[in-house]
Amino acid sequence: MTSVNQEPPKQDPPDLITSPDASADLLANSMSDYLRIVLRRIRSGESGALPVIVGLIVVVIYFQARSSLFLSAGNLVNLLAQSSFIITLGMAEIFVLLLGDIDLAAGFTAACGAVVALWMLALGDPWWAAVLVSLAGCAAYGALQGIIIAWLRIPSFVVTLAGQLALSGVLLVLLNSAGSIGNGGVISLHSNIINDIESGWLSPVATWVVMLAIGVVAAGVLFFSDFRRRSAGLVAPPVSVSLLKGAAVIVAAIIVILVANQNRSHLIVIEGMPWGILIVLAILFVYTILMGRTRFGRYIYAIGGSAEAARRAGINIVKIRTLAFMLCGLTAGMTGIIYASYLGSISSDVNGGQNVLNAVAAAVIGGTSLFGGRGKMFHAVIGGLVVGVIYNGLELLGLSASAQLIWTALVLLAAVIVDRVTRRGSNA
Repeated sequence: MTSVNQEPPKQDPPDLITSPDASADLLANSMSDYLRIVLRRIRSGESGALPVIVGLIVVVIYFQARSSLFLSAGNLVNLLAQSSFIITLGMAEIFVLLLGDIDLAAGFTAACGAVVALWMLALGDPWWAAVLVSLAGCAAYGALQGIIIAWLRIPSFVVTLAGQLALSGVLLVLLNSAGSIGNGGVISLHSNIINDIESGWLSPVATWVVMLAIGVVAAGVLFFSDFRRRSAGLVAPPVSVSLLKGAAVIVAAIIVILVANQNRSHLIVIEGMPWGILIVLAILFVYTILMGRTRFGRYIYAIGGSAEAARRAGINIVKIRTLAFMLCGLTAGMTGIIYASYLGSISSDVNGGQNVLNAVAAAVIGGTSLFGGRGKMFHAVIGGLVVGVIYNGLELLGLSASAQLIWTALVLLAAVIVDRVTRRGSNA
């Protein structure tokens, strides 16, 4: 008899490589076979991230046609910097979205964490101590929400909505308690190191070395991951496809290098990759490994797919849900520090509610399901870029903030409709 504590079988997050029809995929020994399988999946509704990638390309072409400045080096690097905090907050939301939950308080968790960090910096504490205390506080609050949701079985929407309201008040209390440091509801950044997250950059030579290393490592991971799966007799694309994916990653890294190393200023020379982009890539790498290569990640997907089946398999749902909300809070704290670096300060007027909605929009637009069980950290990157492109492009066209919100809402609605239609088609 099988033990109830037996670990559930390892399952990869669904994408264009993994399909319920494994026997058909194993026959894909050539590029032509693989393309036929991909086309068959697209027709059956398993399109993965393809729609949003095509949509992103269309939006970029549209904005470039309307404004020749859109694809300039200065604007592209600025776009990536603007999107950094949306992407990281989107990654925070993915931890709970995969469970079928949501964290509406994450935007104000980030803001409160940023206030704590900036307050400590203003008092003369070292930057690393300020960052650690801020992240620890945000993680603890996320865990508290997770405990309430998991133990008392209260819907996450209700608990985190209450948390959003409470933290918006805590933000005001923290700023008022800072006295002269708060400076009338605004606390400024007093650290060159944290300021350099968004305002600092690598030298052109260092940009070549670092980005090429990242590209080669990412390509190698993709290739050897497929190679290991083929060797084990599991579903994997043919070698030609694996090589093509690796080459595409390296080419993308070179394009980013060439763009970042162009001078972006008319007054002084500004060349090289901003630190903020590298930090986002580092967070993405760690979380991708966590969700795709660890037992915790497999349990997240199992619970999101079927909580009852996961419970019967012996998974501690309370523990995993609490850890997921803790990691959401921790990542929100990282976002708060990146956001403070971008603004140069944190004030009582911070758009915590709008930021968290943009983050959820980024995750869902990128391909993460609102119904749990399906999504990847990379989806926050794709969706965050879509949201950033919309905001950036509409600003270049001189449109108002209302137009930016309306267009983002339309794109989000379209993404949710595609997700619902995809699920209906795949279950047919």
